[in-house]
Amino acid sequence: MIHFSLAYWCVLAAAVLPVVCAGIAKSGRFVPLSEGGYDNRNPRDWLAQQTQWRGRANAAQANSFEALPFFIGAVVIAHQLGADQNWLDLLAALFITLRVVYVGLYVGGLANARSLVWTGAFATNIAILFIGYR
Repeated sequence: MIHFSLAYWCVLAAAVLPVVCAGIAKSGRFVPLSEGGYDNRNPRDWLAQQTQWRGRANAAQANSFEALPFFIGAVVIAHQLGADQNWLDLLAALFITLRVVYVGLYVGGLANARSLVWTGAFATNIAILFIGYR
């Protein structure tokens, strides 16, 4: 029986993470456009003008999109190479956990801690890529 592994569910979570970041950036700004509210007709320009935590949430969105292809590729390659499923699931879950922490640190403005967590997530992704290597 073929099933969706935890690692594949983590791919879905990674794909949803940028949408969550965008929601954070837009949250609480559903006031009239004339009062600086969210502009759904021109959302990218509106987001580009945001500062503080909203701007950082938008940057976290962009970084989450940037991390997505490597993560998807690493998971698929590991599956194709016959990686141990328990290790693959564990590493994929660790990657998602680190990315969620990363977003929180980014939005919170904790740059040094954010960079350390980013490095950990990147190293985890490399581990995923090579876990099936023989």
